[in-house]
Amino acid sequence: MGRCSPVVSVALGILLLSGNPLLAQQNPRQSVIWSDNPNIADFVKNEESKLAAAQAAIATIANVQGTHTIENTVEPFDNAFMALDDAVGLAKLVREVHPDVSFREKGNEYVSKAESARKDLSLNRALYNALAAVDVSKVDAATRYYVSRRLQISRWAGVDRSEAERAKLKQLQDQLSAAQTTFIHNVDEDHRTLSVKPSELDGMPQEFLESHKPGSDGMIKLAAEADLDPILKFATHDDVRRRMFEMANNLGYPKNRELALEMLRLRFEIARLLGYASWAEYESASKMTGNAKAVETFIADLDKAARPVAERELPLLLAEKRKFDPATAELYWHDMAFLAEQVRRHKYGVDSSVLRAYLPSSAVKQGLLDVSSKFFQLEFRKEENSPVWHQSVETWDVFDQDSMIGRIYLDLYARPGKANAWETIPLRAGKVGRQLPEAVVIVNLPNPTAESPGLMEQEEMVAFFHEFGHAVHKIISGSRARWAGEHPGSSGTIEMDFIEVPSQFLEEFPQLESVLTTFARHYKTNEPLPSDLVDRVREAAAFGRGILATSDNVLSALSLDLHQRDPGKLDFDAVLNEENQRYSLLKMPPDVHLWASWFHLADYSSNYYLYDWDAMIVQDFFAQFDRKDPLAHDIATRYRRTVLETGGTMSANELVRNFLGRPQKFDAFRNWLQEEFRSLPVVTITK
Repeated sequence: MGRCSPVVSVALGILLLSGNPLLAQQNPRQSVIWSDNPNIADFVKNEESKLAAAQAAIATIANVQGTHTIENTVEPFDNAFMALDDAVGLAKLVREVHPDVSFREKGNEYVSKAESARKDLSLNRALYNALAAVDVSKVDAATRYYVSRRLQISRWAGVDRSEAERAKLKQLQDQLSAAQTTFIHNVDEDHRTLSVKPSELDGMPQEFLESHKPGSDGMIKLAAEADLDPILKFATHDDVRRRMFEMANNLGYPKNRELALEMLRLRFEIARLLGYASWAEYESASKMTGNAKAVETFIADLDKAARPVAERELPLLLAEKRKFDPATAELYWHDMAFLAEQVRRHKYGVDSSVLRAYLPSSAVKQGLLDVSSKFFQLEFRKEENSPVWHQSVETWDVFDQDSMIGRIYLDLYARPGKANAWETIPLRAGKVGRQLPEAVVIVNLPNPTAESPGLMEQEEMVAFFHEFGHAVHKIISGSRARWAGEHPGSSGTIEMDFIEVPSQFLEEFPQLESVLTTFARHYKTNEPLPSDLVDRVREAAAFGRGILATSDNVLSALSLDLHQRDPGKLDFDAVLNEENQRYSLLKMPPDVHLWASWFHLADYSSNYYLYDWDAMIVQDFFAQFDRKDPLAHDIATRYRRTVLETGGTMSANELVRNFLGRPQKFDAFRNWLQEEFRSLPVVTITK
């Protein structure tokens, strides 16, 4: 698929924050974050100013004479947190998207530096004592929860330890932050390509072939950023799929082997110093689950529910593989997408190469904006000619009842130097009266060309909705936040194992007939998606959920298990294969070092289970909606008010109870997993 020309240095200039923290208060149309063509020195100056602003805010607390109050203590603490959050967001964006590798390296450096400064707040004993001294008995509930949660986060960090122990914890946390950011950066910078002969692309859609012409050597280059999904789904040559899977899942290898060991060693040492048996136990203490045993139980329960489905899907997949290789008796991870596609074609009459013709990226984007506008009762207004870091990036201001409440940048298309990622970066923290929230959606869609409008796979469409769900959550919650530090996210006050709920919730919409048919039109004829195909797509969507859930369980168990073992004795490949044999019905190719390319090992550590945990909550939430009219105003408003607007003003468990009227249950998730095989026996889930 086409990629943008690297000769775009003028249009690719990145960034300077406007620098005025009161800008949102003074101007309802908050200034965009970029200026034209800043250099590295400008970026460093900008980051250092944020770090200095945070230090200055904390210094005012130390200088308080007399009683500590909301105004003289909590307010400057939160302003410091906001400055550091913004420094992290800006540095991450530079690291992920800047065309200049030296600029990206500097961005990575400041991600580590700003994250370390943010963590230092939690280990500052004098700051903790000042916050603890504030009388919150007569303040609003959100402020009371914010102060209480921040104090608890500090205790988890070790603020109540001795001075020597706190110094050691700071040293370990700084080293960990550096290792994590370098691990992710190594994956981002590993832009491998796979060269194949044209004859090896049998099965690929014509539109794909037209946008992938052979070079002067007669070979076609495939990139992991944009080509992985279509190759795994359509290429009939098993060897090409295997090589593509191995390439994509070995990014960062072997560089990241020592870094991965270093991360696990540091985490183990931190956990032990804080009195926990393992990092997994330490991490889960601050989550909805509460302890590592509850995570283990959830993984076991998911296996009970998903395995019977996977075992009924497996023979169908194997039968399709034997059409190409009659003697085969085994299925591999790189087989799954292709064979599932074959089952959907032959059992349900759904050909994804036909479906993708109805999903040009521009139409999907507009459909996403229209659906989000109606469901969340927002308006998205595009800023034309806004300074951005690449000419393809779009700037969308978000309005609620004609008042601007935030901004979303859409960086949609793959290009050289851009990170191998689908992610949403919080760019500016929201705080009422101070600053509007901003977020950047980064995906790697195929570039529109003269031959193709950039057709999307169904999975890419769903993932695009997912990332936009993160952005909308950031905007809605941040626009009403009394405190910048109460935002959803790994550094916010809401539990980390809830943060994928709003994103996975929005994933459900493009899979509904009532939504998909509003924007799915053929890119050549503009004909709507045929109704009979819509029905078949819906039926086919249920196939593969068991196999995929068991594969997800491999990764959940891997992230947990790696953080429960002695890192001095770890063999990553051995643990990966052990968990794969335990949970998956698919074999892992022998030359795959998946953990080295798995950036969630760095940013989610032992908590990968949260994706399925949150999928359980989402299915429970979605069961409350009418699937024929999912945009109905009343329940959409209740979802926005009780789930999104509350942000981090209460625990996630309380938030779930407020929406459902009870704690989450596994039932809806189990029914969703087993939708294709309704006759499966009921599985008893451990309480």
